[in-house]
Amino acid sequence: MRPTRNTLPEDIRLQAIELLNRHLAAAIDLHAQVKQAHWNVRGPGFIAVHELFDRVSVEVETFSDRLAERAAGLGGTALGTVQIAAAQSFLVPYSPGIADESEHIFAIAGALAAFGQSAREAIDLAAAAGDAVTADLFTQIASGVDQQLWFVESHAVPVR
Repeated sequence: MRPTRNTLPEDIRLQAIELLNRHLAAAIDLHAQVKQAHWNVRGPGFIAVHELFDRVSVEVETFSDRLAERAAGLGGTALGTVQIAAAQSFLVPYSPGIADESEHIFAIAGALAAFGQSAREAIDLAAAAGDAVTADLFTQIASGVDQQLWFVESHAVPVR
């Protein structure tokens, strides 16, 4: 821990930093998964889905930046290398063989949903630990993920 004048007790900051870094790893993985889909999508709706995934990737990258900055601001180290993300992400690995747009939409929607669920759980964990600011950050991220999930799922073929 680096010295900081942040008035949260160190034990609370340590819990928050661990929670933030867990989600930072997953956010980096999620960003890479969305870019994988962006680069490789094929199908009749190519341009719409290709551009959608690009916009989603920008939003997800913003989530990682905010998670990392909060961890650093609490006196911790943001653990954001690709190697750490690969080792610590809780997301299901992305299949590199996907090309069909509906398969990419399904896979990205699943990854967004999993990340959003974990962010919602992190709200309660941060609040219970006594860090309302980190809980608020996770609330904002969960809201943003839900919006991105809505955009992605809106491109799925309706199931009857």
